[in-house]
Amino acid sequence: MIDLAEIRRAAQRLLGQVLVTPCVESRTISRIVGAQVFLKFENLQFTASFKERGACNKLVQLSAAERERGVIAMSAGNHAQGVAYHAQRLGLRAVIVMPRFTPSVKVEGTRGFGAEIVLHGDTLDEARSHALALAKEQQLTFVHPYDDEAVVAGQGTVGLEMLEAVPELDTLLVAVGGGGLIAGIATAAKALKPGIEVIGVQTLRFPNMFNAIKHTDLPQGSSTIAEGIAVGTPGKVPQAIVEKLVDDILLVDEGDVEQAIVMLLEIEKTLVEGAGAAGLAALLKEPERFRGRKVGLVLGGGNIDPLLLAAIIERGMVRAGRLARIRVCARDVPGSLARITATVAEAGGNIDEVHHQRAFTTLAAQNVEIELVLQTRSREHIAAVLDALHEAGFTAEEQK
Repeated sequence: MIDLAEIRRAAQRLLGQVLVTPCVESRTISRIVGAQVFLKFENLQFTASFKERGACNKLVQLSAAERERGVIAMSAGNHAQGVAYHAQRLGLRAVIVMPRFTPSVKVEGTRGFGAEIVLHGDTLDEARSHALALAKEQQLTFVHPYDDEAVVAGQGTVGLEMLEAVPELDTLLVAVGGGGLIAGIATAAKALKPGIEVIGVQTLRFPNMFNAIKHTDLPQGSSTIAEGIAVGTPGKVPQAIVEKLVDDILLVDEGDVEQAIVMLLEIEKTLVEGAGAAGLAALLKEPERFRGRKVGLVLGGGNIDPLLLAAIIERGMVRAGRLARIRVCARDVPGSLARITATVAEAGGNIDEVHHQRAFTTLAAQNVEIELVLQTRSREHIAAVLDALHEAGFTAEEQK
């Protein structure tokens, strides 16, 4: 099992090769949740993820013969980019096996670092099996994304930096996939400050470490917005450390993660992917548990597909009452639509879309159903727009 000394040695190896990222308080998020919240901006790494720490720590320790033959890795993206980037820097051949569901932004980012990309399998476990077969066939060194002591030690430098920057932290919230990040952070944090609480966060759709540690059997889904922690089986090396050092594991759902992504984008002006936002999602879901505490969150990565981000932003606006869909029933006569739009405008709503429905409706034939998508200010503003329509004589209701 790795110790603080090994993580300190990893930190020395990484000097000048990865960023010492900021760990600073978000005063706005602190006010919202009632705790003092410090964010560790690992999304500012060159590959936009903490994963390059473990990858680099592993690669710089390879023997001359291993360097000559090259390396292979399997990953949904961030580990892939970390291995590819540092292999390119060090002049090594890199083959990366990625599951077919990997977002294109991560595939192209990895290819951009000169790696040979192999898309194989529909899960990380299938990709790993194929990568291990290629490693044996081509005599490549397999760089595991989490089940490797050198990788865990590299990830542990995140915890080292957090406590050096903010020694008064008393709680750390860390996303858990295979467990490499939380195992490294817990090793460093508990050695430096034994009383600190280290809590893992997983999604309800991929509760692998939660099941392993709590001896439960929650079902596993097929996809999640936090694909970076969509791991079927936790690593053996990390699991042993998690069982010994991690205080608890919390579960969040997809909506919690989406809310966290939007909040970080809007408040902190920082782009974080689903896995990287899991810690904040847990904090938003259970604020009472952390009230009054000094909480450190790791923003693990910022590689997110632009189309997915656009959908998340729109859905976030709906939840916040800033985008609404309402249905208005009116007589199908000239001037009705003009009166409706004028009423909405006077109430301060901005119309995005208008849809007329004459055929697919149970209304009388002389009536029309009009669906409006509006930009609004809040849920209270939506209610005010509906009240204005009712006062103007229209039947109107919000569509969920």
